[in-house]
Amino acid sequence: MALIDELAEKLAADTMEAMTKYGDDRLFLEIGNHIGTSSPSLQEAYLTACRLHLAERRGRTFFEQKIAALEARAGKSDDKDPA
Repeated sequence: MALIDELAEKLAADTMEAMTKYGDDRLFLEIGNHIGTSSPSLQEAYLTACRLHLAERRGRTFFEQKIAALEARAGKSDDKDPA
């Protein structure tokens, strides 16, 4: 069902933006609970979209930290090269 996925994704993206802006990391759960009172199907699609966004954020943070560490290590080894 394309409509449910589109609605859930849009709301999830807006929620992630608000969570970042206001520092409320539980906002998505409150919204999910509110949605569930009228549409359990939309609630599940929304929570799935939120979990995907949150997992991507964690993965991206780890990736960026890992790359920074690898670049720092590579930089240190370049500094030791007398050539």
